[in-house]
Amino acid sequence: MADQITKDLQRRMESTLDVVRKEYAGLRTGRANANLLDPVHVDAYGNTVPLNQCGTVGVPEPRMLTVQVWDRSLVKAVEKAIRDAGLGLNPQSDGQTVRVPIPDLNEERRRELVKIAAKYAEQGRIAVRNVRRDGLDVLKRQEKDGDISQDEQRRIQQEVQALTDDFIKKVDELFASKEKEILQV
Repeated sequence: MADQITKDLQRRMESTLDVVRKEYAGLRTGRANANLLDPVHVDAYGNTVPLNQCGTVGVPEPRMLTVQVWDRSLVKAVEKAIRDAGLGLNPQSDGQTVRVPIPDLNEERRRELVKIAAKYAEQGRIAVRNVRRDGLDVLKRQEKDGDISQDEQRRIQQEVQALTDDFIKKVDELFASKEKEILQV
């Protein structure tokens, strides 16, 4: 039973770490990355759909993204969606292909991106601590109900704390890596 709790907590903390990784993948660092366009949603067919459901995103050059739009009638909508997404990108259409040049980052924008990355890291740390809190609540409830002994509850509590510390360290490492990547000139 106790192993089940720690495995569940580890799985939940791992998914929190995956969320932080995805947030960082969408954070622009001056190099083209297909994940940069993940937050873009296009008004198509009367609905708002993710960009990857309207075309294929490619990275032909380090400073260029391309979107091969499947339906010619959506090219203008894709262009507008990328422009309006708040990513600071200016797409140009070329037939059914939308080219998105990635501009150089200035120092002010780099500092801004580091602040955003720090915010994502803090959200990740908070999420990991929330998972820990949930696990400790379950342990206290089990100890109160007599399902586990007080000694076993303390032992598992220490395992949960060690797991939490490990995942917070991983979030901090991700942040340090992303900060270094952003600040590289």
